[in-house]
Amino acid sequence: MISAKRKQILENWQLYALILIPFVYVITFHYVPMLGLQIAFKNYSVIKGIWGSPWIGFDHFQRFFNSYDFKLVIRNTLLINLYNLLIGFPAPIVLALCLNYIRRERYKRAVQLVTYAPHFISVVVLVGIVMQLFSPMTGVLSRLIEFAVGHKINVLGEPAYFKSLYVWSGVWQNIGWGSIIYLAALSSVDPQLHEAAIVDGASKMQRIRHIDIPGILPTIVMLLILEFGKIMTVGFQKVLLLQNPMNVDASEVIDTYVYKTGFITGMPNYSYATAIGLFKSLIGLVLIIAANRIAKKVNDTSLW
Repeated sequence: MISAKRKQILENWQLYALILIPFVYVITFHYVPMLGLQIAFKNYSVIKGIWGSPWIGFDHFQRFFNSYDFKLVIRNTLLINLYNLLIGFPAPIVLALCLNYIRRERYKRAVQLVTYAPHFISVVVLVGIVMQLFSPMTGVLSRLIEFAVGHKINVLGEPAYFKSLYVWSGVWQNIGWGSIIYLAALSSVDPQLHEAAIVDGASKMQRIRHIDIPGILPTIVMLLILEFGKIMTVGFQKVLLLQNPMNVDASEVIDTYVYKTGFITGMPNYSYATAIGLFKSLIGLVLIIAANRIAKKVNDTSLW
Protein backbone atom coordinates (compact mmCIF):
# COMPACT_ATOMS: atom_id res chain seq x y z
CA MET A 1 0.00 0.00 0.00
CA ILE A 2 1.35 3.41 -1.03
CA SER A 3 2.00 5.70 1.93
CA ALA A 4 0.28 9.08 2.15
CA LYS A 5 3.59 10.92 1.64
CA ARG A 6 4.51 8.97 -1.48
CA LYS A 7 0.99 9.36 -2.83
CA GLN A 8 1.22 13.11 -2.39
CA ILE A 9 4.55 13.18 -4.26
CA LEU A 10 3.16 11.10 -7.13
CA GLU A 11 0.09 13.32 -7.42
CA ASN A 12 2.18 16.52 -7.50
CA TRP A 13 5.27 15.25 -9.31
CA GLN A 14 5.28 18.26 -11.67
CA LEU A 15 5.83 20.63 -8.73
CA TYR A 16 8.64 18.48 -7.36
CA ALA A 17 10.23 18.40 -10.83
CA LEU A 18 10.17 22.21 -10.94
CA ILE A 19 11.79 22.37 -7.49
CA LEU A 20 14.45 19.90 -8.60
CA ILE A 21 15.87 22.27 -11.24
CA PRO A 22 16.90 25.13 -8.86
CA PHE A 23 17.91 22.55 -6.24
CA VAL A 24 20.39 20.92 -8.65
CA TYR A 25 21.61 24.36 -9.71
CA VAL A 26 22.30 25.45 -6.10
CA ILE A 27 24.05 22.19 -5.25
CA THR A 28 26.17 22.23 -8.42
CA PHE A 29 27.24 25.87 -8.47
CA HIS A 30 27.09 26.88 -4.79
CA TYR A 31 27.88 23.85 -2.66
CA VAL A 32 30.15 21.67 -4.81
CA PRO A 33 32.64 24.57 -5.34
CA MET A 34 32.98 24.75 -1.53
CA LEU A 35 35.34 21.78 -1.81
CA GLY A 36 37.83 24.26 -3.23
CA LEU A 37 37.85 26.24 0.03
CA GLN A 38 40.38 23.79 1.40
CA ILE A 39 43.11 25.52 -0.62
CA ALA A 40 42.85 28.32 1.98
CA PHE A 41 44.57 25.88 4.35
CA LYS A 42 47.08 24.60 1.79
CA ASN A 43 50.08 25.89 -0.12
CA TYR A 44 48.21 25.45 -3.38
CA SER A 45 50.12 24.52 -6.51
CA VAL A 46 48.46 24.36 -9.92
CA ILE A 47 50.72 21.46 -10.86
CA LYS A 48 50.00 19.38 -7.75
CA GLY A 49 46.30 20.24 -7.69
CA ILE A 50 43.98 20.71 -4.72
CA TRP A 51 44.45 17.25 -3.26
CA GLY A 52 48.20 17.06 -3.82
CA SER A 53 49.13 20.48 -2.39
CA PRO A 54 50.68 20.43 1.11
CA TRP A 55 48.56 21.35 4.15
CA ILE A 56 49.80 24.43 6.06
CA GLY A 57 46.83 25.15 8.37
CA PHE A 58 46.08 28.77 9.27
CA ASP A 59 49.30 30.30 7.91
CA HIS A 60 47.53 32.33 5.22
CA PHE A 61 45.06 33.73 7.74
CA GLN A 62 47.89 34.76 10.07
CA ARG A 63 49.71 36.34 7.16
CA PHE A 64 46.64 38.42 6.32
CA PHE A 65 46.05 39.47 9.94
CA ASN A 66 49.69 40.55 10.28
CA SER A 67 49.93 42.28 6.90
CA TYR A 68 50.24 46.03 6.44
CA ASP A 69 47.04 46.10 4.33
CA PHE A 70 44.81 44.35 6.89
CA LYS A 71 43.71 47.45 8.81
CA LEU A 72 43.37 49.47 5.61
CA VAL A 73 41.05 47.07 3.76
CA ILE A 74 38.97 46.26 6.85
CA ARG A 75 38.54 49.94 7.71
CA ASN A 76 37.57 50.91 4.16
CA THR A 77 35.18 47.98 3.79
CA LEU A 78 33.40 48.71 7.06
CA LEU A 79 33.22 52.48 6.55
CA ILE A 80 31.79 52.17 3.04
CA ASN A 81 29.22 49.59 4.12
CA LEU A 82 28.17 51.48 7.25
CA TYR A 83 27.88 54.69 5.22
CA ASN A 84 25.79 52.83 2.65
CA LEU A 85 23.66 51.27 5.40
CA LEU A 86 23.04 54.69 6.95
CA ILE A 87 22.12 56.40 3.65
CA GLY A 88 21.28 53.72 1.12
CA PHE A 89 19.05 51.50 3.26
CA PRO A 90 16.45 54.08 4.42
CA ALA A 91 16.34 55.90 1.06
CA PRO A 92 13.97 53.39 -0.67
CA ILE A 93 11.76 53.38 2.44
CA VAL A 94 11.39 57.16 2.33
CA LEU A 95 10.67 57.09 -1.42
CA ALA A 96 8.06 54.35 -1.00
CA LEU A 97 6.31 56.27 1.79
CA CYS A 98 6.26 59.41 -0.35
CA LEU A 99 4.94 57.57 -3.43
CA ASN A 100 2.25 55.93 -1.33
CA TYR A 101 0.65 59.31 -0.63
CA ILE A 102 0.69 60.60 -4.21
CA ARG A 103 -2.85 60.57 -5.57
CA ARG A 104 -2.15 61.84 -9.12
CA GLU A 105 -1.48 58.58 -10.96
CA ARG A 106 0.27 60.15 -13.97
CA TYR A 107 2.69 62.04 -11.75
CA LYS A 108 3.26 58.95 -9.60
CA ARG A 109 4.04 56.80 -12.65
CA ALA A 110 6.43 59.45 -13.99
CA VAL A 111 8.34 59.55 -10.69
CA GLN A 112 8.49 55.75 -10.60
CA LEU A 113 9.80 55.60 -14.16
CA VAL A 114 12.50 58.16 -13.47
CA THR A 115 13.63 56.44 -10.26
CA TYR A 116 13.41 52.87 -11.58
CA ALA A 117 15.27 53.48 -14.87
CA PRO A 118 18.82 53.87 -13.44
CA HIS A 119 18.65 50.34 -12.00
CA PHE A 120 18.84 48.91 -15.52
CA ILE A 121 22.05 50.79 -16.31
CA SER A 122 25.10 48.56 -16.09
CA VAL A 123 27.76 49.39 -13.51
CA VAL A 124 30.28 50.14 -16.27
CA VAL A 125 27.94 52.71 -17.84
CA LEU A 126 27.14 54.18 -14.40
CA VAL A 127 30.83 54.68 -13.63
CA GLY A 128 31.31 56.21 -17.08
CA ILE A 129 28.54 58.73 -16.34
CA VAL A 130 30.07 59.55 -12.94
CA MET A 131 33.50 60.09 -14.52
CA GLN A 132 32.04 62.35 -17.20
CA LEU A 133 30.15 64.44 -14.63
CA PHE A 134 33.11 64.79 -12.26
CA SER A 135 35.92 65.03 -14.79
CA PRO A 136 38.34 67.71 -13.50
CA MET A 137 38.61 69.27 -16.96
CA THR A 138 35.21 68.93 -18.64
CA GLY A 139 32.79 67.62 -15.99
CA VAL A 140 29.60 69.64 -15.53
CA LEU A 141 29.42 69.01 -11.78
CA SER A 142 33.14 69.77 -11.39
CA ARG A 143 32.55 73.14 -13.05
CA LEU A 144 29.63 73.85 -10.72
CA ILE A 145 31.73 72.91 -7.68
CA GLU A 146 34.55 75.16 -8.91
CA PHE A 147 32.08 78.01 -9.37
CA ALA A 148 30.65 77.46 -5.86
CA VAL A 149 33.92 77.12 -3.90
CA GLY A 150 36.20 79.23 -6.10
CA HIS A 151 38.77 76.55 -6.94
CA LYS A 152 38.96 73.16 -8.63
CA ILE A 153 38.35 69.98 -6.63
CA ASN A 154 39.32 66.64 -8.11
CA VAL A 155 36.42 64.58 -6.76
CA LEU A 156 37.57 61.44 -8.58
CA GLY A 157 41.09 61.67 -7.19
CA GLU A 158 40.55 62.89 -3.62
CA PRO A 159 40.31 59.96 -1.16
CA ALA A 160 37.96 61.98 1.07
CA TYR A 161 35.24 61.99 -1.60
CA PHE A 162 35.42 58.36 -2.71
CA LYS A 163 32.97 56.92 -0.16
CA SER A 164 30.37 59.60 -0.86
CA LEU A 165 30.82 59.10 -4.60
CA TYR A 166 30.30 55.36 -4.23
CA VAL A 167 27.32 55.54 -1.86
CA TRP A 168 25.35 58.36 -3.49
CA SER A 169 25.78 56.98 -7.01
CA GLY A 170 24.42 53.69 -5.64
CA VAL A 171 21.46 55.49 -4.07
CA TRP A 172 20.68 57.15 -7.41
CA GLN A 173 20.83 53.81 -9.20
CA ASN A 174 18.92 51.62 -6.73
CA ILE A 175 16.51 53.83 -4.78
CA GLY A 176 13.59 53.27 -7.15
CA TRP A 177 14.11 49.56 -7.54
CA GLY A 178 14.53 49.10 -3.80
CA SER A 179 11.25 50.90 -3.10
CA ILE A 180 9.20 48.30 -4.99
CA ILE A 181 9.17 45.79 -2.14
CA TYR A 182 8.17 48.49 0.37
CA LEU A 183 5.35 49.69 -1.90
CA ALA A 184 4.12 46.10 -2.04
CA ALA A 185 4.24 45.91 1.76
CA LEU A 186 2.39 49.24 2.08
CA SER A 187 -0.38 47.96 -0.20
CA SER A 188 -1.19 45.32 2.41
CA VAL A 189 -1.80 47.88 5.17
CA ASP A 190 -5.50 47.96 6.11
CA PRO A 191 -7.09 51.11 4.54
CA GLN A 192 -9.59 51.25 7.44
CA LEU A 193 -6.73 52.23 9.75
CA HIS A 194 -6.06 55.31 7.60
CA GLU A 195 -9.76 56.14 7.42
CA ALA A 196 -10.04 55.98 11.22
CA ALA A 197 -6.90 58.08 11.62
CA ILE A 198 -8.24 60.75 9.21
CA VAL A 199 -11.51 60.90 11.15
CA ASP A 200 -9.50 61.42 14.34
CA GLY A 201 -7.63 64.30 12.69
CA ALA A 202 -4.26 62.59 12.25
CA SER A 203 -1.80 64.28 9.87
CA LYS A 204 0.08 62.43 7.14
CA MET A 205 3.23 62.32 9.24
CA GLN A 206 1.29 60.83 12.14
CA ARG A 207 -0.25 58.23 9.81
CA ILE A 208 3.19 57.35 8.47
CA ARG A 209 4.62 57.05 11.97
CA HIS A 210 1.80 55.07 13.60
CA ILE A 211 0.30 53.09 10.69
CA ASP A 212 2.63 52.74 7.69
CA ILE A 213 5.97 52.17 9.42
CA PRO A 214 4.59 49.56 11.88
CA GLY A 215 2.88 47.88 8.91
CA ILE A 216 6.10 47.46 6.93
CA LEU A 217 8.37 46.96 9.94
CA PRO A 218 8.67 43.15 9.48
CA THR A 219 9.83 43.72 5.88
CA ILE A 220 12.32 46.37 7.01
CA VAL A 221 13.72 44.08 9.71
CA MET A 222 14.18 41.14 7.33
CA LEU A 223 15.95 43.24 4.70
CA LEU A 224 18.09 44.86 7.39
CA ILE A 225 19.21 41.43 8.60
CA LEU A 226 20.26 40.55 5.06
CA GLU A 227 22.15 43.83 4.78
CA PHE A 228 24.12 43.02 7.93
CA GLY A 229 25.15 39.77 6.29
CA LYS A 230 26.71 41.77 3.45
CA ILE A 231 28.51 44.27 5.64
CA MET A 232 31.91 42.83 4.70
CA THR A 233 31.05 42.79 1.00
CA VAL A 234 31.33 45.86 -1.20
CA GLY A 235 30.34 46.05 -4.86
CA PHE A 236 33.61 44.84 -6.33
CA GLN A 237 33.05 46.00 -9.89
CA LYS A 238 32.12 49.62 -9.15
CA VAL A 239 34.90 50.04 -6.58
CA LEU A 240 37.49 48.71 -9.03
CA LEU A 241 36.26 50.97 -11.85
CA LEU A 242 36.23 54.08 -9.63
CA GLN A 243 39.60 53.24 -8.10
CA ASN A 244 42.76 55.03 -9.20
CA PRO A 245 46.26 55.53 -7.73
CA MET A 246 45.19 58.79 -6.06
CA ASN A 247 42.22 57.45 -4.09
CA VAL A 248 43.43 53.89 -3.45
CA ASP A 249 43.91 54.60 0.28
CA ALA A 250 40.15 55.09 0.61
CA SER A 251 38.98 52.64 -2.06
CA GLU A 252 40.98 49.48 -1.38
CA VAL A 253 38.45 47.02 0.08
CA ILE A 254 38.54 43.29 0.76
CA ASP A 255 37.06 42.36 -2.62
CA THR A 256 39.55 44.38 -4.67
CA TYR A 257 42.42 43.22 -2.45
CA VAL A 258 41.46 39.56 -3.02
CA TYR A 259 41.23 40.17 -6.76
CA LYS A 260 44.62 41.82 -6.97
CA THR A 261 46.27 39.26 -4.72
CA GLY A 262 44.79 36.26 -6.49
CA PHE A 263 45.00 37.33 -10.12
CA ILE A 264 46.83 40.60 -10.78
CA THR A 265 50.14 40.28 -8.91
CA GLY A 266 53.21 38.91 -10.63
CA MET A 267 53.02 35.74 -8.53
CA PRO A 268 49.29 35.02 -7.98
CA ASN A 269 48.62 33.41 -4.62
CA TYR A 270 45.31 31.58 -4.90
CA SER A 271 45.52 30.11 -1.40
CA TYR A 272 46.08 33.50 0.22
CA ALA A 273 43.21 35.07 -1.74
CA THR A 274 40.90 32.17 -0.85
CA ALA A 275 41.77 32.51 2.84
CA ILE A 276 40.84 36.21 2.78
CA GLY A 277 37.58 35.47 0.99
CA LEU A 278 36.74 32.72 3.48
CA PHE A 279 37.45 35.07 6.39
CA LYS A 280 35.08 37.65 4.88
CA SER A 281 32.33 35.04 4.40
CA LEU A 282 32.63 33.77 7.97
CA ILE A 283 32.33 37.31 9.36
CA GLY A 284 29.22 37.83 7.22
CA LEU A 285 27.73 34.57 8.51
CA VAL A 286 28.35 35.54 12.14
CA LEU A 287 26.83 39.00 11.60
CA ILE A 288 23.67 37.71 9.91
CA ILE A 289 23.10 35.13 12.67
CA ALA A 290 23.66 37.77 15.38
CA ALA A 291 21.35 40.27 13.65
CA ASN A 292 18.66 37.61 13.26
CA ARG A 293 18.79 36.71 16.97
CA ILE A 294 18.69 40.36 18.06
CA ALA A 295 15.73 41.08 15.77
CA LYS A 296 13.89 38.02 17.08
CA LYS A 297 14.33 39.13 20.69
CA VAL A 298 13.59 42.82 20.14
CA ASN A 299 10.84 42.76 17.53
CA ASP A 300 9.83 39.09 17.34
CA THR A 301 10.63 39.18 13.59
CA SER A 302 13.34 37.08 12.01
CA LEU A 303 14.38 35.16 8.90
CA TRP A 304 14.30 31.84 10.74
